[in-house]
Amino acid sequence: MILIRILALIRKELQILLADPQSRQLVIAPVIVQALLFPLAATLEVKNNTLAVLNEDGGHISEELVQRLARAEAFTRILHLYSADQIASAMDTQKAIALVRFPQDFSRRVTQGQTVPLQILLDGRRSNSSQIAAGYIQEIVADYFAELSAASGGRPLSEIVVRHRYNPNLDYQWFILPSLVAVILTVSALILTALSVAREREQGTFEQLLVSPLTLEMIMTGKAVAVLLVGLSQASIIIAAAVFVYGVPLSGSLLLIYASAILYFLALAGIGLFISALCSTQQQAFLGAFSFIMPAILLSGFASPVENMPEWLQAITWINPIRHFVVIVKSVFLKDASLTFVLENCVPLALIAAATLIAAVIIFRRRFG
Repeated sequence: MILIRILALIRKELQILLADPQSRQLVIAPVIVQALLFPLAATLEVKNNTLAVLNEDGGHISEELVQRLARAEAFTRILHLYSADQIASAMDTQKAIALVRFPQDFSRRVTQGQTVPLQILLDGRRSNSSQIAAGYIQEIVADYFAELSAASGGRPLSEIVVRHRYNPNLDYQWFILPSLVAVILTVSALILTALSVAREREQGTFEQLLVSPLTLEMIMTGKAVAVLLVGLSQASIIIAAAVFVYGVPLSGSLLLIYASAILYFLALAGIGLFISALCSTQQQAFLGAFSFIMPAILLSGFASPVENMPEWLQAITWINPIRHFVVIVKSVFLKDASLTFVLENCVPLALIAAATLIAAVIIFRRRFG
């Protein structure tokens, strides 16, 4: 009997979300658009940038380096400067992300085996992109000097061979898409849950549920499971886009992702219901959900590694469900994470889900008796 009542409530919640064409579009369409556009917009690569060059040498070595820099994917345009007075203007107006300055007699001194300084100026306003651009420049220069050394009969004392495990070509989409599975689902699932109770309270139907044979625990369970089912379908869309559209390899078990996603959605449902319990209107619930979403994403390790944060901030991230799910999805996608590893990261999700769901029930009991 209890199960039948809960299933009826789940059916009602799904009808509210999916029966209306406009609501159905809001649930499905944004996820498809985000899954297709976010990997292209949230790029960590440096492309289509302008590189400024001040060649005070004019020799064959500096000219060859300029040609190689022009062929690099990171730079689609070379801005040639003809005097040092133009440097400040080029950097101040952001005409170039970086500048390479070849000193006089650069080619002659390199040919003679002398050490020659090569100046690279970076735009500190775009620190991450400019540092990546500097890495490209240094790699191109180092490769060319290695060729010159080999051509002149020199032999390096050692050779460093770098191989990247789990992402051999350092494809940023392999890194970004598994993380987007967690981030995109967080926004939709949390808002749907936070608005569900607030909407019914505004419409006056929540009080009707309270006087029905359903207990408060059944109501919370029904709403959480409805969001869980919608979230799993959205997760399937994003995972399919990652694998079949962008070619991200799924090295591990898809079942592990779905199993951990269940706990993840329960944790999000608990947080959403907790927020909804504190709010009286949909507007308050919406603002409350976004007040949680933004810092949670920043502290998830999506944009920057958690290990780079201060220790006291790392401790706070343990209560952030996005952090744990991002780790699980990345590990399953890229390195075939074991069941033990996934379970270790599922334990915090289960604790967060239990704590938030219980807290939501307690608050609802206090407010509605």
